[in-house]
Amino acid sequence: MITVSSLLDQPWQDRYKRISNLNIRSSIYDVTNQCNLRCKGCFFFSSNEHQAAREEMDVKKWETFIDREKERGVNLAILIGGEPTLHLDRVEAFYRRLPTYCATNGLIGIPRDRFPDMMVGISLWGSPEDEKLLRGRDTFSVSSKNYAGDPYTYYLYTITPRQVGKIESVIKKIADVGLKVHLQLLSNDEKVDGFSWSEQELQAIGREMDEVLDKHPRTVISSKYYHQIITTGKMMGRPFGWNECPSVTESLDNRKPQPRRLIHFVRWASDLKTVHRCCTSATRDCSTCKDGAAHMSWAMVNKRDHIRSTEDLQNWIEVYEMFAKLYRFIPW
Repeated sequence: MITVSSLLDQPWQDRYKRISNLNIRSSIYDVTNQCNLRCKGCFFFSSNEHQAAREEMDVKKWETFIDREKERGVNLAILIGGEPTLHLDRVEAFYRRLPTYCATNGLIGIPRDRFPDMMVGISLWGSPEDEKLLRGRDTFSVSSKNYAGDPYTYYLYTITPRQVGKIESVIKKIADVGLKVHLQLLSNDEKVDGFSWSEQELQAIGREMDEVLDKHPRTVISSKYYHQIITTGKMMGRPFGWNECPSVTESLDNRKPQPRRLIHFVRWASDLKTVHRCCTSATRDCSTCKDGAAHMSWAMVNKRDHIRSTEDLQNWIEVYEMFAKLYRFIPW
């Protein structure tokens, strides 16, 4: 019989034990429908999710809602938007009650006297030229000043096809300001010309992601198995898509048969009542989704399938460790 202990030596067993009891239960929350940027390819606006619900303005109702979420078993609140830093009172309502991660474009600095150890992920879409084209401005020039050297902050670098062959220069800039970086790929929801992936580009960027991880292991928080999954769209010979995605809101999940999924996962709109289909948008074609968190979670919920060889189980451990580091369940 194949068991975890039969596949792993003692150091790997220790790594497995460190993550196996974390029992992460996350949900995602639209803090606001507002944003101080309008990025081409942002799923929130391209799918009109900003119009799906009228946001709740009473922070007391947010506090009551968050208390219910905690009772529901949530132990990781992932805050998105819009731009959460536009409403720090709502962010604080989460932070005082739950382990909280805040996704931001970095144009507004999180006051660390108010949020000393909250995890922050800053969106970055490549070079200054690509940022200006897709987002209207070079956000790194601002966000890097706001967060330089912050031990609870990393960049979420959304790589575009135009970045192939160039990502190390971006990694070095991030390292120079004393921050970490995680890698994911643009899904190009708005079909911007020149920003859709070809198979050759995906293969090239997969090799490049592996190379920067090898060269900058103290800066890049990632794993080669994750790179393989996200660039090929396959895991264990199965293609990613609606029938496999683990990040579907529980009350809207009518798939038969039910795939392995995140337990009690919900993506909440800003009225605290409406729910969205999944961790991105209902208008996205699941077969072309490149969302990093969805692909990480896909691996994580399919642990049993990876208990078949030492290499497979070690790959699973590295992906789970990556997720746990990004949300500060374990140290960098």
